[in-house]
This record gives sequence, C-alpha cells and structure tokens, in this order.
Amino acid sequence: MKETVKLMLGASVAALLGTAALAQDCPHGDLDARYCDADGDLVADIPTDGSQWIDPETLVFAYTPVEDPAVYKTAWADFLDYLEEKTGRDVMFFPVQNNAAQIEAMRSGRLHISGFNTGSNPLAVNCAGFRPFTIMASADGAFGYEMEIITYPGSGIESVEDIKGKQMAFTSPTSNSGFKAPSAILKADYAMEAEKDFEPVFSGKHDNSILGVANKDYPAAAIANSVMHRMLDREVITEDQVTSIYKSQTFPTTGFGVVYNLKPELQEQIRDAFFTFPWEGSSLEEEFSKSNEAQFIEMNYKDFWDVIRKIDTANGVSYACE
Repeated sequence: MKETVKLMLGASVAALLGTAALAQDCPHGDLDARYCDADGDLVADIPTDGSQWIDPETLVFAYTPVEDPAVYKTAWADFLDYLEEKTGRDVMFFPVQNNAAQIEAMRSGRLHISGFNTGSNPLAVNCAGFRPFTIMASADGAFGYEMEIITYPGSGIESVEDIKGKQMAFTSPTSNSGFKAPSAILKADYAMEAEKDFEPVFSGKHDNSILGVANKDYPAAAIANSVMHRMLDREVITEDQVTSIYKSQTFPTTGFGVVYNLKPELQEQIRDAFFTFPWEGSSLEEEFSKSNEAQFIEMNYKDFWDVIRKIDTANGVSYACE
C-alpha cells in the first residue's frame, strides 16, 4: 500500500466533465442531474456508455472522519493491502478531516472507494454518485449503533429535560447521530430546539464531543455509542467520566461503496475484496472487534437507509447539491 495521499479537493471543470454527463435525460429521483436511476434503487446507475467509465491506476480510499485519522490509517492497512491484491492497483489512504471534504472529493472524481458515515450517506449518494453496498456487522450478522446523549457525573443534568438553558455539543450538520437524529428526537419527543431551548456547539467529530464531555468542556453531547465503546476499550476515556441519559433505536453504521462511474469490472473486484477479506488476525479485527464487528455484509441503500431519510425529512433536510 502506498503512503497516504493528500488530495486537492477543488473540483476542476475537466474532472467534472470527464466523470459525469450533466443534466441527463433520464430518471433522477433525488439524485443530482448528472446521475441516472433507471432501476429505481435510489443510487446512481453505472453509465451504459463505456467512455464515461474511469479506470484509475491508483485507487483512493477514505474512511469516515469519526475519529483520529492516524488510528484508522493503521487499522485499514491490511484491508488495503488485500484490495491491492484483488484489483492489481495501488491503493492510497485519504485521511479526511470532515464530511464535506469527503463528499467533495468523490464528487470531483478524486475519491473512488469510501466509507461514509450514517448521516452523510444520503448526501454522498445524491450529490457524489456514491454506490454503497456493504456495512460492518458482528459474527452473527447483527449491525448498527445507537445515538446516545451523554453528560458527566456532577454536571447537574440527570435527564434530557435538564439540558434546557445549557450548552449541548453536536458533531457536524451532516452526522446522523451527531446532529440530525438528536435534533429530530429533541424536537418531537421533548419540544426542545437548538438556539431556542439550549445552545448548540459543533465539535467536528464524535471523539471530540466525547472527550469534551469527559473533560467537562461540554455539559452534554449527542454521540454514536460505537465510537464511545472503542474509546473506552482503548482507555482514551474511562466509564466514570461519562453518563448516558438517552439511547435511541439502532441505526445502520458506516456504509462502504464506490463511486458510480468506476469501470464495472473494477467495481466487482472491489466488492469481492470486501466480502472475501480474511478478518481473523487482521488490523481491521484488532480495531473493530472493540465494537463487536467481525465481517462485511451486503446491504442496499434503499432499504437500510430508509429510517435515516425519514429523519432527514423530519428535519427539513434537502439533498440539493451545490
């Protein structure tokens, strides 16, 4: 595997024209006009015109920016080596710092394979031509995580209602558990809205929010508990530093997939790499066993992300692409 590549995220006119046929006369649904969805599965179709396919010598992979990128460059090392074997291509790891940069990188043709977090998946699908096909799961096939609202002992917050008049940390506006789900739940179940009933602040990432609460910088935060579990396992924080006051239903976790216009044969090789990767003894197992994940299972965006799209609708989120 090659060293990490630092990508320029500005989308050049050449890249955009070379990777998309703009304003196509075909069904789009919520997709940007450059994509087609003739089969109604809600994701961009692979172009039927082979001249629109891309076949890069070097594949670029990114993992969602939920935690320290340096940790995950190491965690993904064995998988990316395996991906090189399966595709016969060099693979570079792109350490994204935020969701917007990750989506823009794929939209501009500079990112080929990626894991987008739960809340960013709809934006990546609709604006960047992302085709998700797998998520991580436990050995028995169970998958997902919950959104939790946490505080620290002695904060004076014993219930969700106690957040009124105080500050609450979110991660970023595109995050499901870090913003969209808690916003919808707080409004629907507790009649509480940001700015009106409490002061919202944005930490950027789940680990920042969790550390912020543990260190008493934030009185409360909405976070993905899978991230918190891994941080507890690595002893980044201890159980006596945080207290949970709310736990949601289970949501799908990070969705992995490819950009729509990769050469079809290459897309199949990448799928095969995910589904045949040997987890046992790998760097992926070492890291993700901390959140009880042990394999990649097949999924589809239309069904698995239905609840997330409903949360977006409740929040008035539009998938319009700038």
